[in-house]
Amino acid sequence: MSRQSALKTVIVLLSGLAVACSNAAPSGQAPGAGGAAAGGAAAGGTGRAGRGGRGAGGPAVNIETTTLKRVSIPRKVDLSGTLLSPDQARVSSEAAGIIREVVVQLGSEVKPGDVLVRLAPREIEIALERAESALRQTEAQLGIDGSAGKQPPPDEQIASVRQATANRDDARATMARAELLSSQGIMSKVDYQTAETRLKVADANYQAALDNVRSLKAVLQDRRASYELAQKKLGDAVIKAPVAGSVAERLVQPGEFIRENTVVVTVVQMNPLKFKTAVQEKNAALIKTGQAVDFAVEAFPGRVFKGKVAYISPAVDQTTRTFVVEALVENNDRSLKPGFFAKGTVLTHTDDDVIAAPEATVSTLAGVSTVFVIEDGKARQQQVALGERQGDLVEILSGLKGNETIATSNLNQLATGTNVRVAGQGADAGAPASSGGGGGGNGRRGGGRGRGQTTNNQGGRQ
Repeated sequence: MSRQSALKTVIVLLSGLAVACSNAAPSGQAPGAGGAAAGGAAAGGTGRAGRGGRGAGGPAVNIETTTLKRVSIPRKVDLSGTLLSPDQARVSSEAAGIIREVVVQLGSEVKPGDVLVRLAPREIEIALERAESALRQTEAQLGIDGSAGKQPPPDEQIASVRQATANRDDARATMARAELLSSQGIMSKVDYQTAETRLKVADANYQAALDNVRSLKAVLQDRRASYELAQKKLGDAVIKAPVAGSVAERLVQPGEFIRENTVVVTVVQMNPLKFKTAVQEKNAALIKTGQAVDFAVEAFPGRVFKGKVAYISPAVDQTTRTFVVEALVENNDRSLKPGFFAKGTVLTHTDDDVIAAPEATVSTLAGVSTVFVIEDGKARQQQVALGERQGDLVEILSGLKGNETIATSNLNQLATGTNVRVAGQGADAGAPASSGGGGGGNGRRGGGRGRGQTTNNQGGRQ
């Protein structure tokens, strides 16, 4: 017990001696035994300076600065949609028959007029021969020699009409003689009536001949139409591509019997393609034909495809509040396929002289972005609104005028009112520089209590 009491007595005496020495130290000079504490006071300025050099009147924090930039930023609208073929044809057969040959395969490139499918033509050829025979018969009745496209002669020049005309003229002459003889009393009444009847029959035969010729001319038109239709059916036995593109579907096989209007092949146009998308109604005033479109597809990561806005819907869908936009996309190498999902942007316009700052100067916490503006050797925290990003720069929508100088380093050591020292410049007046680790220390270290007095650098001497 006596030993413990002795130790307590020694500790109390040493503590009292330390307090006496501290109170006896002259102003601006650190106690000899507390050199480290004096160094802390020199770095902190006051005994209650915050950690890391924060707080007004603290040590100057070494920083680097930059000025705001003026840049041109392209304004874009995000798009997502599907690639479509602008021209797709489901080619069907216009004639019935047995398929003799399917010329194309899935994916084959075709041009307009290329043969796709051939049908067995024999039955169609027989129908054509029948139609031609009926046509030639009618042409012969009308006195046509069979020359293609020759029109029938006038009614009076057709043989049946000429014969009826001759008979009518003969009957008229006979009637004229009968009237003369009857007036002279030479011809009997019976002979006179016979001549009169003959004239009536001749007139009727003449009119019947004219009607028959006109009927034959109508039949001629019908026979010619039937013949041309039979010729077309024979041509339809060879099914051809109506548009240029690639074969997307091959639906028939050789040997099958197909009826009219049976789909045999689907052809899709591959170049150009359409990028069909829906744009929000708020962007209706921004989208115009001819604007550039950049997009990407999952099949080619990292590759950017280009197109131009070609068609814009005049109406907005009331359910989705969007309107349809279609862009034409060149596809010369056939790398893009109809049905691909695509995401991209459309360039609407470019804004010049936009205020921008390096991303390294912006601090964001809980969704609030700020920068540190450097004014008169002090930092001032300023809230800003951010816009588009361009490389390592970010657009400043509000909060800055554009002529400020902002800090780029040691942002975590800054607060409003913090003294700063810009790299490459001397220390600011009234802002002592932080030394080594002392700048990040507490003003209470070294056992000394700061009293708000500025100390000189002599306290740090050893």
